[in-house]
Amino acid sequence: MSHEHVSNTSRIWKVFGILSAVTIIEVILGIIKPESLHLTNFLGLNLLNWIFYALTIFKAYYIVWAFMHMEGERSSLKNAVVYPVVFLVIYLLFILLIEGDYIYEVFKNSTIKWNF
Repeated sequence: MSHEHVSNTSRIWKVFGILSAVTIIEVILGIIKPESLHLTNFLGLNLLNWIFYALTIFKAYYIVWAFMHMEGERSSLKNAVVYPVVFLVIYLLFILLIEGDYIYEVFKNSTIKWNF
């Protein structure tokens, strides 16, 4: 029995390139903050923040996909790992947006003043 070694150098460079490109896009958007994205609100946040969330979730998913070798697993295992995380991230964003908006409205419309 012989086992032929397969080089993963091109795959490593591909992963590096994709993650670097997404990070560079995040950094550029963070530096220039386009007004069309920064001043446009959608579901309680500006579009720039939503783009950052989406790119961060993409990077996290791609890291799991590439470095934890999820691309070679059965779809049932992929779903068992990905679906709970997607649900929990969406739930966390929902709770943070609802509670943050409530706290903002309390301080904005009441006699309680901002003391921090």
